[in-house]
Amino acid sequence: MFAVIETGGKQYKVQKDDVIFVEKLALEKDSTVQFPVLAIVGEDGAKVGAPYLDGATVTGKVLKEGKGKKITVFTYKAKKNEKRKMGHRQPYTQVQIAEINA
Repeated sequence: MFAVIETGGKQYKVQKDDVIFVEKLALEKDSTVQFPVLAIVGEDGAKVGAPYLDGATVTGKVLKEGKGKKITVFTYKAKKNEKRKMGHRQPYTQVQIAEINA
């Protein structure tokens, strides 16, 4: 059984005990979070919401928060002697899926 959830403007396919990295959530470590469900696929077939399934949630436990790997952002305008080099680290929250409530 797996579910498709949405958080941070992105969709994730999750199963029980999966560990996913989502956009940063304003939650403490070891707290629980519930995600809305877009679709559930199980032994009895697929259920798809419009846009969400009523009464279906996915519960997860926050493991940690952190920042991703650094990427280099370089902006450049030709013939203007204008350039700028910056770095960026995207914040994330690591969540372990505890259960899928259909």
